[in-house]
Amino acid sequence: MSLTDILSPSDIAAALRDCQAPDSFSPKKFFQISGMSKKSSSQLKEIFRILDNDQSGFIEEDELKYFLQRFECGARVLTASETKTFLAAADHDGDGKIGAEEFQEMVQS
Repeated sequence: MSLTDILSPSDIAAALRDCQAPDSFSPKKFFQISGMSKKSSSQLKEIFRILDNDQSGFIEEDELKYFLQRFECGARVLTASETKTFLAAADHDGDGKIGAEEFQEMVQS
């Protein structure tokens, strides 16, 4: 399964266009524009599984900086400050990584 099986390619493209400039990425806005915030819990778990590149059950900081590239290979890498802000917003238990439940909470809140 790929992200375009769950999310509209045009919504993904619009979300990526919105954050092309360095330091312009807002997770909440990206989730809304891409349509992620309207998806069911099971769909969000599948999206998480796709984004968890090493299949560890967590999205670590190293994977997070390539977040946009998981949607489109030519997309930019998140800046260090964007990555840290994204991680801090989702990492509720402070373990330095985002679990599936933390991801789902962030997308749906």
